[in-house]
Amino acid sequence: MISEAIVYKLVKFMLVGIGGTLIDFGITYILKERVKINKYIANSIGYMSAATSNYIFTRIWAFDNTNPEILTQYLIFVTISLVGLGLMNLFIWIFHEKFKVNFYVAKVMALLIVLVWTFSAHYTITFSLE
Repeated sequence: MISEAIVYKLVKFMLVGIGGTLIDFGITYILKERVKINKYIANSIGYMSAATSNYIFTRIWAFDNTNPEILTQYLIFVTISLVGLGLMNLFIWIFHEKFKVNFYVAKVMALLIVLVWTFSAHYTITFSLE
C-alpha cells in the first residue's frame, strides 16, 4: 500500500509539474511555431528549462529537502531529467510520427507516461538522502 506521505509528495510534485508544463509548452510553442526551429530541439529546450524550474520548486516545496549538496543534487536531477527527455522525445516520435497524433497531444501523452519515471526516480534517488 502507498503511504499517505508518498501520495502527498506526489500531489505536490504534480502541482510543481503543472507550472513546469506551462514553461515547457510555452517555450516549445514559441521556438517551434514562431522561431521555426526543429520540433525535437524546441521540445528539448522547453523540457530542460522546465526541469530547472521544477528542481527549485520540487526541492523547496514538494520534497521539503535540505540537503546541503545542492550542486550534486541538481546534477542528479538534471541527469534524471535528461533520461526523461529521451523518453519524452521517443514517445512523442512514436505517437506523432507513427500514429499521426497531433504534436501537442502526443507531447501530453508522453508527459503523462514520463511522469511515472521522473517521480519514482526523484523520490528514490534525488531526494532520498538528506
